Amino acid sequence: MFTRTVAWGSLAILGASAPHAGTPLKIEPADMSQRLLDALREVSGVPGFSAAVWRDGQVVWSGTSGMRNVEQGLPVTTETRFRLASVSKLITATAAARLAEQGRLDLDAPVTSVLPWLDNDWPTMTARQLASHTSGLPHYQAVDESRGNTRYPDGRAAVGLFADRELLSTPAARYGYSSWGYTLLGAMIEEVSGRDFAAFVAEEISPHLDIGLDATGSGDPDVTQAYVFHDRVAQPAPSHDYSYTWGGGGMMASAPDLVRFGGAMLENRIVTQASFDSMTTPVLLASGEAAGEQGYQVGFGWRIANDLDGLPMAFHNGAAIGARPSLVLWRDEGTAIALLSNAVWTSSIDLTAQMLAAPFRDKPQGLIPTACPATTERFDGTLLDQKVSGVARFAIVDGICQGTLELAGNLQAYFDRGPQPAAFQLRVISLDTDGGLSRAGLVTPFGIYDLRATGAGEFRSQFSTTRVLELRLSGSSGRS
Repeated sequence: MFTRTVAWGSLAILGASAPHAGTPLKIEPADMSQRLLDALREVSGVPGFSAAVWRDGQVVWSGTSGMRNVEQGLPVTTETRFRLASVSKLITATAAARLAEQGRLDLDAPVTSVLPWLDNDWPTMTARQLASHTSGLPHYQAVDESRGNTRYPDGRAAVGLFADRELLSTPAARYGYSSWGYTLLGAMIEEVSGRDFAAFVAEEISPHLDIGLDATGSGDPDVTQAYVFHDRVAQPAPSHDYSYTWGGGGMMASAPDLVRFGGAMLENRIVTQASFDSMTTPVLLASGEAAGEQGYQVGFGWRIANDLDGLPMAFHNGAAIGARPSLVLWRDEGTAIALLSNAVWTSSIDLTAQMLAAPFRDKPQGLIPTACPATTERFDGTLLDQKVSGVARFAIVDGICQGTLELAGNLQAYFDRGPQPAAFQLRVISLDTDGGLSRAGLVTPFGIYDLRATGAGEFRSQFSTTRVLELRLSGSSGRS
């Protein structure tokens, strides 16, 4: 039977309500994901979020939290469109792959075979190298500071911004992230298809989906305001024209339609399974090493890695003015998660997306059954070999074990490094449906991390390959 202890402190604002005595609560995955999303907005200070999960051939959850326009008091809705930033690259890569399937684009032919007007002394590079960031092209440089002040009529005009620059390395020599590479890939799509980039995407990649070019500031009521943090306060962002790289970072979508794009990829409805297999196969450098960095490898547009439980996933994140998105796919289980936000902020965005999808995925094996530590008063532990400690409180709220960890000392210093507002607490929201705490989402200013019990009153959260938080709760009711 689920019970609710007395709500106190910040737990009182989590929407607690006392169930009827003796009535068990049915905890739905959507309830958990929505609680996580709401807590993320409160802790991060980001004005608005939208998220959606695809599973078993359909959108099984669409969640929103916060405001699409703070100044006008307009909330985020499921129809709200957000900037996709570099998640746009997935759509561009898919467009190129579709043209390759049609026999209209050779992904391994020289770029100049498609763009004869590209008159410079670059060594031979290919569409595959552009999509995998192995072409040697630079990313944005100091000279590009004012790039968002001009409207470019097409991809060829945008390519003129960097067509005379030196490469940073010879093609295939190393991985080097470059959005300019996607501007060039977009120009190739226009040249081969005979249509402008937006038209080709709308007709061939995302028909019937609300995915298109950035329309921030257009007055469209379904487009979110973009925000930037200034002195830790979210303020409307200055206007910015992304026509210099529509395909590299200039698209927008609603979360449900972005995840539908992910679902269409999972079901091989845009490109064939063989094409998607190729897109999610790591591209090799001239040395034979797989391209990539920071724990992931790179295929044709998609990043490839394993999640915390070792399950393969394909994904991409983005960061732009007024945007921090992520799209994550688990091909083996037919699951996808899209997460969009309307401010750029220091965040582990793909880990956050994974945690929002967790209630809809299969429960990991090996979790240690642990009762909700309702008697806890303090925590101590380590993060990056530094000691952390503070006040900890837990309660069962509407059938879910939830808690707060005070941010103080080294723990506060760690999370007090972003542009977003300073936070005073971390939130813990269990993913157990029985009121326990074997696994939870640890909601921080940087996003949501996976927190798991490792023993009686002991918990562990892995922020990255080198950053691990180990916690011990004093007074915990411990292992059941």
